[in-house]
Amino acid sequence: MQEAQQRRTLTFVFLTVFLDLLGAGILIPIMPYLVRQFRSDAFTVGMLAVSFSLAQFVAAPVLGALSDRVGRRPVLLFSIVGSALGYFLFGWAGSLWVMFLARIVDGATGGNISTAMAAIADSSKPEDRAKNFGLIGMAFGLGFIIGPALGGLLSKISIQAPAYGAGCIGLVTATFGYFMFPETLPAERRKTGLITAAEANPLRSVAGALGRREIRMFLLALFFLNFAFAALQTNFSNYTIERFQFGPDDNAWVFAFIGLLAALMQGVVVRKLIPVLGERAMAIQGFVLFFAGFLLVAFAPAAVWLFPGVALIAVGSSFTNPTLNAMISQRSAANEQGSILGTTQSVLSLTRVAGPAWAGFVFDKYGPSSPYWTGAVVIALALFLALPDLRSTQENAR
Repeated sequence: MQEAQQRRTLTFVFLTVFLDLLGAGILIPIMPYLVRQFRSDAFTVGMLAVSFSLAQFVAAPVLGALSDRVGRRPVLLFSIVGSALGYFLFGWAGSLWVMFLARIVDGATGGNISTAMAAIADSSKPEDRAKNFGLIGMAFGLGFIIGPALGGLLSKISIQAPAYGAGCIGLVTATFGYFMFPETLPAERRKTGLITAAEANPLRSVAGALGRREIRMFLLALFFLNFAFAALQTNFSNYTIERFQFGPDDNAWVFAFIGLLAALMQGVVVRKLIPVLGERAMAIQGFVLFFAGFLLVAFAPAAVWLFPGVALIAVGSSFTNPTLNAMISQRSAANEQGSILGTTQSVLSLTRVAGPAWAGFVFDKYGPSSPYWTGAVVIALALFLALPDLRSTQENAR
């Protein structure tokens, strides 16, 4: 019975994250065109992304702490419906401020990733969490591939159709979850009392998590790794246009390649390798591959070298993210999985604000390759911070 419930949980979590990223990916090809109804500058498009990430940063700890008290199921369903409403509002928007409101609504209710991870932690043995967290990476990769393609197809109907399509996907997911998703946090393991100010305040929540010696370095390592990756995601098209004269189709192929490789690695390969190599070895190898991939992209002598570079980055990300998240989860109590993983999501939201800003600044000031070689330096710093705790993890496992 317990195994059947775990399968249902993992299946729903996979579908939730996949459909969430599918909905977000649908907007990628049409976002600039919707914005151009009101403004033509790239800065506005960027600020829409920043508004989403900042709203998620503020809301994720609250939703995570709430899920520790009322259970994962109601919070997850609320988050999915909220995202769907945000997509509908974005498609309907008749002014720029309504677009910003729509992205803020989506970000503020977008606690489904951290709550989904908490549901996995609830229903998985500690030694299985890293490979089960890998399913989230697989869902990310597949959503990243299929979403933009579906958005392009729907845009042939109308420029608003992709946003409405994303909203419909959200409602379908919520309906499926209502009937199929089991509660994973029993009443006896839930927190009691009101959400505290420390839990609700994202800065205090992050500061509190960083104050915990057992998870501090893993959180910092996740921040620096995803800071570098967020910089690449938002700046890569500028880089390839400047250095290799890529067009939109060329960049689409590169991003599809990253998404496909990440999906295969985290959905299949990582799950098989973790029991063989162990979480510590996989995390360290991931740092090294990440570092090498950024250097190869930065100093690629020809466009063809970008593919092995981004392949190393995709594999490195697939090795580090699930293992570091699993180590944070393993070092946290059962009744705080939601709040800790919500805080982790807030940290990652900050990377999607800081990383793109950094990439744009150094790109303009120091040249097209600078976001990538500086990214390699940041990744080396992340390994330096995490290595002592990774060593202690190995010693404790003996």
